[in-house]
Amino acid sequence: MKKIAILGCENSHANNFLKFIKTREEFNDIEVIGVYSDDIPAAEKLRDMFGVPVMNDYADAVGKIDGLIITARHGDNHYKYAKPYIESGIPMFIDKPITVKEEEAVEFMQKLRANNVKICGGSSLKQDTFVMQLKEEAVNEVHGKTIGGIVRAPYSSENAYGGFYFYSQHLVEMICEIFGRFPISVTAKQNGKQIHVLFHYENFDCVGVFTDGNYLYYAARMAEKATTGFEIPSSGDWFYREFKEFHELLNGAPQGISYEEFISPVFIMNAIERSLASGKEEAIGTFTL
Repeated sequence: MKKIAILGCENSHANNFLKFIKTREEFNDIEVIGVYSDDIPAAEKLRDMFGVPVMNDYADAVGKIDGLIITARHGDNHYKYAKPYIESGIPMFIDKPITVKEEEAVEFMQKLRANNVKICGGSSLKQDTFVMQLKEEAVNEVHGKTIGGIVRAPYSSENAYGGFYFYSQHLVEMICEIFGRFPISVTAKQNGKQIHVLFHYENFDCVGVFTDGNYLYYAARMAEKATTGFEIPSSGDWFYREFKEFHELLNGAPQGISYEEFISPVFIMNAIERSLASGKEEAIGTFTL
């Protein structure tokens, strides 16, 4: 039996993951020994729904678990929640945004790598069927080389969970997954409630359209000979696929993404915020782990 804890259980990830553990036979080797949230009623709600214990402190499960899920709404809590568990070397699921601050993201990954901690997580939208199809077509140059693209996704302009960073990794990571993890720079502009971003790659640009509170998703890849695009349904199996990936890490599977790729959205989001403030093209920060 694999024992895990869930920290920062204010959002739908925790509910869905607990539902999978309770209802799907493939996950019957997982036992949740505790949940924790700074929002106590959120943790208590999960206790009442799924019968899981509520922890008094986020470090209470140190030395007692085989894996950790961190899914706090505020990205500033992710590294904080992970710190007590890093030396244990246990696999971790870390929700988006990985962190808000660039320096913290680098330190976080350095410590995870030094302790051989396997990771997964980030935006669940990268697990979407259509996003994965567009990625595969880009890699294999279906219909020719990529010459551009467009992604639409929501963001939240006003919230208590880090402002722009709270939701924006969804769009950023869809861009990264389809077109490449490391764009060179961004140019961002706000017009009304929308934010439009040009993601500059070496040989093409992509457009990102952030819509404030409008929860529609769309992605398209433009190739030399054709354009392929999809409206992405909100009923996708994202949560299942990302939880299955975590389950596989628990059972010894290799990590599917590099530490550098995992935190690339943090640097892109920071560059977007700088571009919105400056009105200019802003280089995406580089880093070394």
